[in-house]
Amino acid sequence: MLGFLRRRRHERTGHELYCAAVAAARRPFLYRQLGVPDTLDGRFDLVGLHVFLVIRRLSALKPPGPDVAQAVFDAMFSDMDINLREMGVSDLAVGRRVRAMWEALHGRAGAYEAALAEGDEALAAALARNVWRGGPAPQGAPARLARLVRCHAEALERMAPETLLAGRLAFADAAEVAA
Repeated sequence: MLGFLRRRRHERTGHELYCAAVAAARRPFLYRQLGVPDTLDGRFDLVGLHVFLVIRRLSALKPPGPDVAQAVFDAMFSDMDINLREMGVSDLAVGRRVRAMWEALHGRAGAYEAALAEGDEALAAALARNVWRGGPAPQGAPARLARLVRCHAEALERMAPETLLAGRLAFADAAEVAA
C-alpha cells in the first residue's frame, strides 16, 4: 500500500518530466537535419532516449529521486498504451506491444549507459544501431546526436535536484548543440 501511495504522490511530477522529454524528442531538427526516421519507431526511439536520460539522472538522486524516475517510466508506458489504443491496436495486442516497447527501452538504456561510459564513438555507434536501427544514417548524424545526448546528460547532472523533483526540466536546443 505504501508503494502505491508513493507512486501516486510523484505521478504529476513524472508526467511533467515525461512531457518535457517528449517535447525534446519531437524537435523537427532531429528528423530534418539528423535524418532520424519520422516514423512510429523513430519517434519511439527518440522519446525513449530522452526518457532514459531523465530516468538515469533521477535514479542517481537520493529519495525521492528513484520514485520519481519510476513515475516517469510509468507515464511513458501509460502514454504508449493510450497511443496504441488510439491507433486501433486491439485490446489483446496492446499488452504484448507495450511489453515489447518496455523490453526495447530497457535494452537501449543498457546500451546507452555503457556507451556513455565508454566515450563518444561508442555512444554514436549505439545510437546508430538503435535510432537508425542499423540502417543507413546520414553522414555524421550519429556523432552529432551523440554530442547532443552527452550535452543533455551533462546538463541534467548540473541541474539542481530540487528543480527536477519539482517537475521542471529544459533540454538544450538540439539545433545549437548538434549543428
